[in-house]
Amino acid sequence: MEILDAGEWAVIVTIARVADPGRFLEVFETVGARKRREHGCRGARVYFDPDDGHRVWSVFDWDAEDYDNFLADPDIPAIARELGIQAPPVHAVAATEFDA
Repeated sequence: MEILDAGEWAVIVTIARVADPGRFLEVFETVGARKRREHGCRGARVYFDPDDGHRVWSVFDWDAEDYDNFLADPDIPAIARELGIQAPPVHAVAATEFDA
């Protein structure tokens, strides 16, 4: 997993294909948000791929250790099913980092 370290926060980007984008957003902002907060996530944004409305890019403000603990949580597989994720998310790979 590639994490962009921006000082006080880190950025984690995942890409996943979902069965129902509306259902994904509903679960992401309720059940998913509660679980992310429990594991120290400071925020998230979701983007739909303009070429494929069933592919979502999720950008998290989360440090690596808390994210790893989130992934190891036994509730996550059930939440992923509820989100309608069709295959395990992949992590975007950072190419480089710029100041501005």
